Amino acid sequence: MPIARPEPQNARVIAHVDMDCFYVQVEQRKNPELRGLPTAVVQYNSWKGGGLIAVGYEARKFGVKRSMRGDEAKRICPNIQLIQVPVARGKADLNLYRNAGSEVVSILATKGRCERASIDEVYLDLTDAAEMMLSETPPEVLEEIDEEVLKSHVLGLHVEGNEREENVREWLHRSDADHQDKLLACGAIIVAQLRMKVLYETKFTCSAGIAHNKMLAKLASAMHKPAQQTVVPSSSVKDLLASLPVKKMKQLGGKLGSSLQIDLGVNTVGDLLQFSQEKLQEHYGVNTGTWLWNISRGISGDAVVDRLLPKSHGCGKTFPGPQALKTIASVENWVNQLCDELSERIQSDLDQNRRIAHTLTLHARAFKENDMEPHRKFPSKSCPLRYGTSKIQEAAVKLFDSGLRDFLGSQHIGWGITSLSIAASKISDLPQGTCSILKFLQGKIPSSTSLSGAGEFHKESFPLSSTDDVQSKGCTVMDQEVKQKALASEAASNDIDIKFQAKPLKRIGSMVVKTKDVGKSSILKFFQSSNSSFHTMNQACERSSLDQASSSSFPECEEHSDLEQIDEQVGFSEGHIDSDGHHNQTRNGYTWGINMENIDPSVLDELPMEIQREIQEWFHPPKRANTTRRGSSIVHYFSPVKKG
Repeated sequence: MPIARPEPQNARVIAHVDMDCFYVQVEQRKNPELRGLPTAVVQYNSWKGGGLIAVGYEARKFGVKRSMRGDEAKRICPNIQLIQVPVARGKADLNLYRNAGSEVVSILATKGRCERASIDEVYLDLTDAAEMMLSETPPEVLEEIDEEVLKSHVLGLHVEGNEREENVREWLHRSDADHQDKLLACGAIIVAQLRMKVLYETKFTCSAGIAHNKMLAKLASAMHKPAQQTVVPSSSVKDLLASLPVKKMKQLGGKLGSSLQIDLGVNTVGDLLQFSQEKLQEHYGVNTGTWLWNISRGISGDAVVDRLLPKSHGCGKTFPGPQALKTIASVENWVNQLCDELSERIQSDLDQNRRIAHTLTLHARAFKENDMEPHRKFPSKSCPLRYGTSKIQEAAVKLFDSGLRDFLGSQHIGWGITSLSIAASKISDLPQGTCSILKFLQGKIPSSTSLSGAGEFHKESFPLSSTDDVQSKGCTVMDQEVKQKALASEAASNDIDIKFQAKPLKRIGSMVVKTKDVGKSSILKFFQSSNSSFHTMNQACERSSLDQASSSSFPECEEHSDLEQIDEQVGFSEGHIDSDGHHNQTRNGYTWGINMENIDPSVLDELPMEIQREIQEWFHPPKRANTTRRGSSIVHYFSPVKKG
């Protein structure tokens, strides 16, 4: 439901920038021969010429609308150019348009706080930029004003014919205007400059609304299109809303707007002025009632959120009429394809923007055969999101199964799915210093071959970016010399991996022993340095095992000495935890460190159990067993001095 937020006391300058028929513009930029021709973008489904999802202004002059099919559009406009939207995984692929929208956002964001509302629309908070212009070069002292600014539509400004530009100039130059209108004048100049920059750098046109809040700015941006801008002074707000149909107002297009029409007889936003705040609260609750009272007066305190990236990632597919999915197998097939696309997008977001999504949600629309409960909807289901295509697919199938059980209840009847969508939400920035566990295992830079050979260490288990860019993310890495040495010995190391897996080692305190799970890889394999060092370790461990078998006991100091020699040969030294909580190990003269606070426990949970145990032993080494015999003294540990 809408949330009532009071406007701040200080005046704001908010702009809503909306691209003009954006999908068509993107296609025309890709194929300049389409410019000036009636053009529309259609869905990939070729039934009746495909559904129109974007219609250029040249085609709109002939009466072509988005609700039409391609065949109907051709009857109305025989010369129309129908461009099919790109297709991937059996559905529309909008990446071409998303990327083009990002080009525009990067330009608009240079002048103030920027909130990307969709692929082709952006909110801007230009208050600071307008205040700076007003203090340094106010519009009233400007001798030259750009022609694009003079083409602005200022609501409430009476203009006739060619006099409009001159009247706009006079409005901008007013020295007796109040502070709010002067800020809006500065905002109009700034937005016109941004729109021209977008046109010059991207070849795209856009329209804009400039007002004191987001609600009014969005209403204004659609009033004069294409390639124009509209300014809403405070004095014109009442007239703007008086005749505005309630269904045209954001958040009033659904049930709430219908209720206002049916229950209160409200047809325009201005009609709400006849109701007191208490009356509206009585009908719709305190919060919604207050919001309705506010919007009827043009009051909205919604802030522009500094967000250049989307709040969530989602992909969906509809299955109308006979295309409805009626078997579990067909649903799983489409769920897997949607999850494949979603996984690619969230992984790209993670690699490029260091953002991670936390929640996976499945939505569906469904029907029942011989439905006895026509009003029951297919419930949306959510769960924690784990990165990796297979993990997302597995979770999404379980969400669907759960939703289908709730949807059918105890009925054993046929069903059909007419729409499916998968979304990743609750996206947040990664904390500074948070890294994949692979980045702490920098004994060598693992290649894709060695990683796949390790089995447990697959890329899908670690959602962070590749090891190559670890240094730029602030994680500890080897210096370049050690990297080159590791890469040079990679071929030999792969052979060592196989031998090492046959006799995996486990480190307990300062001891090295064989593990019982022969054939499973150990995390120690990622610290390999050279062929000779690992052969030395294997030989030393085998020698140690033979020594243990040949004698029932030996002095602990001798055992410790042997193992220290192994450590020295292989390149390991005893780990320790410093005062800052870092677990440090030294290898071949290089120290690598782990800050335990920076390791996400959920990452550890994804590792195989034997790997988890090894890591836990690094942090909390088990105490060495007390092998001292009762009654023995310290003298017992020293060999008698030979008499010379």
